[in-house]
Amino acid sequence: MVARYERIADELRDEILSGGHPVGSQLPSEAELAGRFSAARGTVRQAVAVLATEGLVGSRQGARRIVLGRTRSQSFAELHSFAQWARANGYRYGGRVIAQRRRPASGSELARLGSGEVLEVLRLRSLEDEPVLLERTVYAGWVAAAVESLPADCGSVTEALYESVGLVFAYGEHLIDAVPAGAEDARLLGVRRGSPLLRQRRVTTTHEGRPVESSDDRYRAGSVAFSIRNSIGANPLVREPGDLRFER
Repeated sequence: MVARYERIADELRDEILSGGHPVGSQLPSEAELAGRFSAARGTVRQAVAVLATEGLVGSRQGARRIVLGRTRSQSFAELHSFAQWARANGYRYGGRVIAQRRRPASGSELARLGSGEVLEVLRLRSLEDEPVLLERTVYAGWVAAAVESLPADCGSVTEALYESVGLVFAYGEHLIDAVPAGAEDARLLGVRRGSPLLRQRRVTTTHEGRPVESSDDRYRAGSVAFSIRNSIGANPLVREPGDLRFER
């Protein structure tokens, strides 16, 4: 099920892209949008924040948002939601848990997540029926039970956690580099051992800054590409589809 704030964001996005809110104009206030959609102001705020991270509206707080453009992109700040990105671009997507277990946190995990016990999940993602992404995610202990309750083939962990416990992944720190595929990576992604993989390491938190997860995500070469669009006010990093025609 799509979260309420995402449905509101979808409608506002369509209006911006169709010219209903011209570039340079102001969006209605949070109060006006809350009345229009019969939604809480917090829900509206989350919806508008999605548009801000996509670069469609300004991100300035305490004022009406200004429409910045009419080009749709997927924010890097939301890369934890693989399903949302795939669905927005019209791709078939899937995912399945390969393994998961609770264990004591390592020293670095304790520092990042502030949790003595963590839940480690290995999840394989597919796009257009091809394996493209291997996620090694470590969840803080306070959210472990909610993650464990999700089905192994859960399409969107982000949406499922929002629906089940109201959790919103709000902020992220990301590091991107390239690594060679190890034996497990090669087997699950269907590539040769030593093949280059695009790795994204991230730590995400709630709006309040509470750590939720730390993840090591490895993308099969050619599955996606990343691009950066810079401006004086914001520097969103966005993902674009790569060539999905793999050679075996």
